[in-house]
Amino acid sequence: MSEGVEPGYTLEVLGDPKTVATRAAQWLLSLALETEGAFALALAGGATPRALYERFAAPPFRDQFPWPRAHMFWGDERFVAPDDPRSNFRMARDTFLARAPIPAQNIHPVDTRAQSAEAAALAYQHDLMAFHGAAHLTLARPLFDVTLLGLGVDGHIASLFPGDAALGERHGWTAATKDASGLARITLTYPAIESSRRVAFLITGAEKSAVLARLLQGDRALPAAHLRPVGELFLFVDADAAQALD
Repeated sequence: MSEGVEPGYTLEVLGDPKTVATRAAQWLLSLALETEGAFALALAGGATPRALYERFAAPPFRDQFPWPRAHMFWGDERFVAPDDPRSNFRMARDTFLARAPIPAQNIHPVDTRAQSAEAAALAYQHDLMAFHGAAHLTLARPLFDVTLLGLGVDGHIASLFPGDAALGERHGWTAATKDASGLARITLTYPAIESSRRVAFLITGAEKSAVLARLLQGDRALPAAHLRPVGELFLFVDADAAQALD
């Protein structure tokens, strides 16, 4: 992005994290019902989306969402066992996937049983290509219908951290990275994240206010500021996260 986020983005400032979760759930449900055929959703990890996922574990969303044609993917994953408390897959499974009538074959987690994070990343790229039915991404046919993102206090998205070599990857769909603690991770790269009809940030809490302001001002030190989605960009934020905005 040359100046701030892409023109035409939609910013919604909502009262609190619960309101953000409910609004995002309503938005997702509406999009899924309007979409014909498969609905591909890339899930975000971390604490912020948990409240959204919990909405889908209970009525009315659980009863109305088109689960048989929904496909769930992950924007990033820690290289830990699927039952590890740090696993993004486990968080999504425990909060809503295990409670929703979604076919097992429609859940597409990163296989962290691979020998290395690099092997897991390559295998996940193959899984994505198999679902997409092509080895190349095009503007005409995005990979995902919706990609959900959080925003780290350092401006990272998925597991694309400041200074990581994966920030420069423009061909591969996935990459292995490491967080500040040295834990290996698997992440979608910019090309895969951007190949989405809609990308939505979920941002809550006062600790995110400074980085959100920097993002909207176009601070290119932030990985999030380099995101150029092929589709629409949405930001659902709470009042605490928005307090530093003009």
